[in-house]
Amino acid sequence: MTQSNKSKAVTLRIAQQPEADELLGRSPLAAMIGMLLDQQVPMEWAFSGPFTLAQRMGSDDLDAHEITAYAPEAFTELFTAKPALHRYPGSMAKRVQQLCQFLVAEYDGDASAVWSDAGTGAELLKRLKALPGFGAQKAQIFLALLGKQLDVRPTGWRAAAGPYGEAGSHRSVADITGPDSLAKVRAYKQEAKAAAKKS
Repeated sequence: MTQSNKSKAVTLRIAQQPEADELLGRSPLAAMIGMLLDQQVPMEWAFSGPFTLAQRMGSDDLDAHEITAYAPEAFTELFTAKPALHRYPGSMAKRVQQLCQFLVAEYDGDASAVWSDAGTGAELLKRLKALPGFGAQKAQIFLALLGKQLDVRPTGWRAAAGPYGEAGSHRSVADITGPDSLAKVRAYKQEAKAAAKKS
């Protein structure tokens, strides 16, 4: 998942589940879908979702063309089957299909093409923000994840990722490399929520 070597697998530890993390490290689409699912559920739940989805689809990877071709009702069932893939499985199934439809239309289904030839961090951020389901914050966090852990570092990537790109920070999934950093990120999020309630 690097600009120079697409076949290079990276070890991620976001899902805190070896098989799920292995998939995130070798599959650009899985990492992107994990990021999409990362809202209103624990981070580990969101990022283990792609692995569970692949299993339910009878595969060891995810394919944007295959997901796009799925009948919406049948695809939703993959999310709603127990244990559900998300707190809001129906709406997230729809979002994942919309994301894959966009990737098929704009990038021939290749998630890594979103960043493989991005010349600058600003350009990559613009591409990420264009993805269905990716707002400004989610796009910056995913850009930080790409730069910090997946060796995708176009010029100016840290600045484009904003505070999430800062070295040594523990603000988001981009900074999770194991249980200790997960705990630090969770603590940061709790502090930020508490501060927001006070203001």
